[in-house]
Amino acid sequence: MLNATWLETFVTLAEEASFTRTAARLNMTQPGVSQHLAKLEAAVGVPLVQRIGKTIVLTDAGNALRDHARVRQAEEQALLERIGEDRPDVGAVGIGASGSFATVLYRRLLPHLVAARELIVTLEAAPQSRVIEAVAAGRLDLGVVSRDPRQTRLEAEKIGVENLCLALPSGAGSTTPDLEELQEMGFVDHPDGAAYAEMLMPENFDGFQSAQALRRRGFVNQISQIPALVAAGAGYTILPRSGIDGFAGPASLQIAALRHPVHQELWLIRRAGRLLPTRCLWAMAEIRSLAEELHAPSA
Repeated sequence: MLNATWLETFVTLAEEASFTRTAARLNMTQPGVSQHLAKLEAAVGVPLVQRIGKTIVLTDAGNALRDHARVRQAEEQALLERIGEDRPDVGAVGIGASGSFATVLYRRLLPHLVAARELIVTLEAAPQSRVIEAVAAGRLDLGVVSRDPRQTRLEAEKIGVENLCLALPSGAGSTTPDLEELQEMGFVDHPDGAAYAEMLMPENFDGFQSAQALRRRGFVNQISQIPALVAAGAGYTILPRSGIDGFAGPASLQIAALRHPVHQELWLIRRAGRLLPTRCLWAMAEIRSLAEELHAPSA
């Protein structure tokens, strides 16, 4: 790497074509200017200037190095300006959440993203373990998970709870089916289906033994397609409320009335000790607002 101070002296010398004027401009002595030039020529291994009388003329190597140094100075100045600013509408924001939460959150973030042309939002729908690891490693700025990770690398804030919903086809009849009726319909399973079933069904359906004992009608890993199968009459499923709210055809679903409503917690996580840029603050506000809405009674 070429010494930045030597390069600055050399570029100034190239512009002034005079050791005297260069020394005055940089508040140096003339021997100091000569010393910087000598060290730079030793570093590159070729002469950079010619002295013709009192005039300084750059060699071909000197011209090439001057052009390179100017580009490098411009890039460094641009970098300093970029890292020195902290604007709410410029830069990248990375967020991770479950597929259902991410679907609803995306609709809320979209107007801000459209309005802020220099803002880049990455919203990653991923399993909870992957969200936790990505935030801890710094690949994502924020994450929304259903439990406190209890990691020293992370700061976690409980922002609310989200009800689990047992979704039925709109033509299923009763909104209070028993386990036998559910078994006849069949369970539309998904990556979190068994975990949600173990949370919701023991206190609400007599005779429930385990998620493995449920009669499955299929398995889907695309969040938008899970309620679509239910709406088409293929069976029932269990999803967080965000998974229902994010579905394009909610009128074709009905939500079972539960004896004992069940919910999962919502935690907002960020890397411990990191000072988040202001462009992340509006996203945090939207996440908190959405968490409040998901816990509020449905309209």
